[in-house]
Amino acid sequence: MTDHPTDLSKLPSYVAPRRSIFSARKFALMASVVAGLGVAAYGFSPSNNFDVLTTTAHAQVNKEVRQVQQPIGFADIVERVKPSVISVRVKMAEKAATGEASPEDNPFPPNSPMERFFRRFGGPDGFPGPGGRGGRGGRGGGQMTGQGSGFFISADGFAVTNNHVVDGADKVEVTTDDGKVHTAKVIGTDPRTDLALIKVDGVNNLPYAKLSDSQPRIGDWVLAVGNPFGLGGTVTAGIVSARGRDIGNGPYDDFIQIDAPVNKGNSGGPTFDTTGDVMGVNTAIYSPSGGSVGIAFAIPASTVKSVVQQLKDKGTVSRGWIGVQIQQVTPEIADSLGLKKPEGALVAEPQVNGPAAKAGVESGDVITRVNDQPVKDARELARTIGSMAPGQTVKLVVVHKGQDKILNMTLGELPNAKAAKADTDQKDSGKAGRGNVTVPNLGLTLAPANSVAGAGKEGVVVTDVDPNSPSAERGFKEGDVILEVAGKLVSNPAEVRDAIATARNENKNSVLVRVKSGDSSRFVAMPVAKG
Repeated sequence: MTDHPTDLSKLPSYVAPRRSIFSARKFALMASVVAGLGVAAYGFSPSNNFDVLTTTAHAQVNKEVRQVQQPIGFADIVERVKPSVISVRVKMAEKAATGEASPEDNPFPPNSPMERFFRRFGGPDGFPGPGGRGGRGGRGGGQMTGQGSGFFISADGFAVTNNHVVDGADKVEVTTDDGKVHTAKVIGTDPRTDLALIKVDGVNNLPYAKLSDSQPRIGDWVLAVGNPFGLGGTVTAGIVSARGRDIGNGPYDDFIQIDAPVNKGNSGGPTFDTTGDVMGVNTAIYSPSGGSVGIAFAIPASTVKSVVQQLKDKGTVSRGWIGVQIQQVTPEIADSLGLKKPEGALVAEPQVNGPAAKAGVESGDVITRVNDQPVKDARELARTIGSMAPGQTVKLVVVHKGQDKILNMTLGELPNAKAAKADTDQKDSGKAGRGNVTVPNLGLTLAPANSVAGAGKEGVVVTDVDPNSPSAERGFKEGDVILEVAGKLVSNPAEVRDAIATARNENKNSVLVRVKSGDSSRFVAMPVAKG
C-alpha cells in the first residue's frame, strides 16, 4: 500500500467544522497578540479559506481571548484578607510618651545604625528621638496618642502588632475594616523582636489571618496591608527582595526585605503572600527622607509564631542563653586560626560561671554547629540559641586549637536586663604610665596593665595609637588592653613583640590578638607578614 497526499474533500463532513473551529481560534489568538486588539471579524470570512464560525463558537473564542489579555491582579486575595487587618490607636500619659521610660524598652539603642538610618512609621511623628517615641502623634489634655496597624490571628480577638506601637499605652483601641471600634488590652510585648500581642474581649466571630508555614523565596509576590488611620485598609504590592537582613536592631535581626511601598501608620500590619497567608509583620522602612522609598522590612512569620505563642501562654518571652561574647569570623581571623572557611562564631570571652564556661568553652574557640545544624556566623548562632527554651540540652561542635571538640551544654535563660557597658575612655591610663614601649609594626605604644592606673592587673595596655597604623584601622584605641597574642597570654610589651616575631618567622600572614575594651572582649587579626 502506497501513501498518497490526503484529499480533504474526501474526509467525512463532520471533520471540517472541527478543524475550522480550531484553526479560527488559533488565528484569533495570534491576531490578538500581534495587533493588541480583539478578534477581527474578517479573520473568519470564507474568502480567507476559513469556515464560518457559529455564534456560540465565536463567543467562546472572544471569551478566551479576553481571558488571555486580562492582566493578573490581587483583588480576590485582598477581598479575602483585608477584613482581618485593623487600625491600632493608643493613648498614653504624656510623661510616658516623652521618653522617660526605661531605655531597655526602646529596641533601637542610641546612635545605633537602626536609629541613624531607619525611620519608624507608627504615626505622624514616626521616629523615636529626644522628647518622643516612634508612632506618637497629637497631644491634648495631658495625653499623647499614637497610631499603627495590626491584624487578628484568631476569631476570639487575639491580634498582633508592633511593640513600639503599644509600648507604654494606657488605653488601646482597634478599629476593624468595617469601622467598628473595640477596646483592647495588651497581653504581652517583646521589645527584642518588636512584637506585641493584644486582645479584644467579648467577640468570637472576627475575621482573622493565618501565619504562613513556609519560608518566602526571593522574588515572590507580596502584599503589604495596613489600616493606618482607621480610614480603611491600604494595599501595596511588591516582591521579596532579600531575606535574613541585619538592620542593626539587635542580635536576633532576621528581617525579610520587601520592595512594596510601606508608609507611616502601617507599622504592625501584615505582609501577605499570594496564598493569603501572613509571611511577615511590617516593622521598619529605609527612609533617608522620612517617607517611603520602597524598601521595607518585615518580621518573618516563623519568628512571630514563636513569640506570639509565648506571649499568649505567659505574657513574656524566654530565650536560651549560653553566656558568651561572640564575633564574626573574618577571612583574616580564619587564616590566623587555620580554618578552611570564614564560618562559625568566634568566642571572644565566655562569661564566668555561664553555661558555656561550665561546658568547657574557651576564648578563641569557634562554634561551628549546634545540634548538628551548621552555624554560618555569629548572628545565626544568636538566633539559633535564642529560639530554644532555657533548660534545654544542646550539643555544640567547636574548633579548639585547630581540633574539633564536642561539648554538651544546658542552656540558661537570657537575662532581661542587658549588662552595663563600662566607660572605655580610661583617662588615667595614658602616656603617664611606666614602661611605655612602641611596637612600630603595629603602630601601638604599650605598657604592662598593672603599671597603669585603671587598666587592671592582666595584659598589656595601649597607651597610644598611631592614627595611620594597621591598629587604628582595626579599631584599637587608647585604654584597650591586649590579653593574648597568638593564643598566648601576655603581661608585658616584650611578650607581644616576641609573639609577633614568631608568627612572622613562621611565614604567617596575620596573628590573632584578643583585646579587652571596658567589659567587652574581641579578637583582632593583625597583619604580620614580612615586607
